[in-house]
Amino acid sequence: MNRRHFLQTAVAGTAAVLLPRTADAALPKAKVTKVSIFEPPDVNPLFNQSNLVVTVETDVGLVGVGEGGSKDTLDQCAGRLIGQDPFRTERLWQDMYRAFFYPPGREKIHALGALDLALWDLKGKALDVPVYDLLGGMARNHCECYRTGGALPGQSLRDRARAVIDAGFRAYRMDAASVRGTDVYNTRERVRQVAADAKEVRDGVGKDGDWLIDFHTRFDLADAMRACKLLEEYEPYLIEDPVRSEAFLDDLPKLRKMTTAPLAAGEQWGSRWDFHKLVEGHDVDYVRATLPNVGGVTELQKIAALCETHSVGIVPHFTGPIATAALVHVLGPFSGPVLLEYNLGGRALPHLPEWADFKDGKVYPNKRPGLGVTLEKKHLKLVAEVTKPGPARTTYTRPDGSMTNW
Repeated sequence: MNRRHFLQTAVAGTAAVLLPRTADAALPKAKVTKVSIFEPPDVNPLFNQSNLVVTVETDVGLVGVGEGGSKDTLDQCAGRLIGQDPFRTERLWQDMYRAFFYPPGREKIHALGALDLALWDLKGKALDVPVYDLLGGMARNHCECYRTGGALPGQSLRDRARAVIDAGFRAYRMDAASVRGTDVYNTRERVRQVAADAKEVRDGVGKDGDWLIDFHTRFDLADAMRACKLLEEYEPYLIEDPVRSEAFLDDLPKLRKMTTAPLAAGEQWGSRWDFHKLVEGHDVDYVRATLPNVGGVTELQKIAALCETHSVGIVPHFTGPIATAALVHVLGPFSGPVLLEYNLGGRALPHLPEWADFKDGKVYPNKRPGLGVTLEKKHLKLVAEVTKPGPARTTYTRPDGSMTNW
């Protein structure tokens, strides 16, 4: 063996060992043939917190699994996928977003996101790797979680908060002093109760523990300012949705200058165009962007890049089990602060014997391909199937390949 042949052999052998599994894997030639929509056993009636299950099937036998949307919005977006290459996720996202002339509202973005989850699941399965490996690999060993919930009967907020921390969660999240048994919410009086509850919860989590509070967009700016000032001494991890969502762009920049408490917003938002100005102005410390609400993996990656650029963390809103599993894949590679809302326990679900790997208040990545979810269709109720392309509508491209609208 001459020296040149020896070196070539050595380099080739080293590359075979060191290169990731995707480097020499080829995506198959495939076309989308069917999109199916299912109701899970515990269907969520809240429109923009849908846990409908979607599957995207191909002519090579690969099937991707996603979650979210409604029948009507999924029908329209799914029609854009039929006959298309499922692995061109960016192209398909842009086409679904642009093809209907009117910019999609948050409800259609939710459906678009559900299908995008399924496309990324499909891509990971085709390459036999978890999705997080396609997004740069995990930057953390796990995703810390917080638990939401009021005190149980006979239990104080202090004891409830302590129990959550003792269970391994990073933080306890409380409500803005909801009133049970009445529809009257006196915001001026509730501000004082919020402060009393915050003191109790701080005692429960201890001096080194963390806690969050959601104002649920109930306060106008004046009451939000009073409440934030009263809570500063109890050092909340964040105060969520402190003012009405319609006033976010006007009031959050003002509130940011009036309080030292970290602020968060975004569970009601759609894509990055809803909130990029607040992130760029650092008027929020955390965004509540979640899956599939923002438009899926494709869009959340871009939101993560925006947040990283401006040192803003991501604390996603509660979502369904498949989307929760997907959050680990997208936010695991994110280098900024992450805290997941997790209220589903570590149990298997009838239609999902495998989804997220949860233990002691943390969600861990796993090596299962795609999003790492296993679907049992026998526990699902078929709602609709889409097998034909939707109405012909052209998404135009410029000569350089960049996309413009219909």
